[in-house]
Amino acid sequence: MKATIERATLLKGLSHVQSVVERRNTIPILSNVLLEATAEGALRLMATDLDLQINESIAAAVDQAGATTVSAHTLFDIARKLPEGSQVQLSAADGRMTIVAGRARFSLGTLPRDDFPVIAEGELPTKFELPAETLKQVIDKTRFAISTEETRYYLNGIFFHVADDGSTPVLKAAATDGHRLARVTMPRPDGAEGMPDVIVPRKCVAELRKLLDEVDGSVGVSLSSTKIRFDLGQAILTSKLIDGTFPDYSRVIPTGNDKILKIDPKSFMQGVDRVSTIATEKTRAVKMALDRDKITLSVTSPENGTAAEEVPGEYVALPFEIGFNSRYLMDILGQIDGDTVEVHLADAAAPTLIRENDKAQALYVLMPMRV
Repeated sequence: MKATIERATLLKGLSHVQSVVERRNTIPILSNVLLEATAEGALRLMATDLDLQINESIAAAVDQAGATTVSAHTLFDIARKLPEGSQVQLSAADGRMTIVAGRARFSLGTLPRDDFPVIAEGELPTKFELPAETLKQVIDKTRFAISTEETRYYLNGIFFHVADDGSTPVLKAAATDGHRLARVTMPRPDGAEGMPDVIVPRKCVAELRKLLDEVDGSVGVSLSSTKIRFDLGQAILTSKLIDGTFPDYSRVIPTGNDKILKIDPKSFMQGVDRVSTIATEKTRAVKMALDRDKITLSVTSPENGTAAEEVPGEYVALPFEIGFNSRYLMDILGQIDGDTVEVHLADAAAPTLIRENDKAQALYVLMPMRV
């Protein structure tokens, strides 16, 4: 193969695909990116970790069509360090790949393209489109709650499922780590009826979110019960789904919490952030004392001392105290866009419901802590 490509174009394409490649691999070919120069004047890049695969097509001047595989991270690092605006010549033959840009010249070892594994998608019967902006919001409002505990692997992703909310068909996305739950509801897109319940893995979510920043318009989603594919124009992301059953999370969403606090999320979050400066790393506990229209946030740390701050808010129920993990609380408050957030409380041991208002697409549940 032989192709010439602008450094900025190559760098952008490689930045997308190389992040799929794991740094440590027992199978050498999985450290490589597949480069395929086509007669139509495109360079196709592909990388995989056997669970997640990305294909991207970028413009190139192709002198000789062909394909090879070369170390993804090495090629990315080279492209990053080449002079801005330079033209990069890539040519591969006899188990080597030569990269020439200006006065710089590199020769890298290659592995044959026939050894490169490809995820077999099979049939993907469910197909629909989502605006890129919607998908971005869904990911941002849920992914912080994805569990990182490998033993509960079925919580290591975002759960998508369709449901009937009253008379309206909806698509719901949820994530939980057992301490907090985030759920977003949106109208069901055309084509999503009959869709199987799926859990999209954390790594796929992270890669998808990065790619969405460069997409205007819609993203095509195709899925079966085992695979999902996102068509983002120049890039296509294909992933295996988590093979497990997501718990029935609706059981933990409280419906009878009658103590309601209405508060400005920004000043609430800043108050929590300030007092939690002295909280211990292990617990990160902040205590909230609620009295009529007066909320006192406090932290007591055996090593560091104490901190307290009053934040203004609307609260008319009986006074009581409750504790939260400050990090978890701030993660949720950071997703609230409006000027007011509703915190629905029951008692110091019951799950707390947090949402902007009853019309909001996003809803959060946070388990309290003993303080």
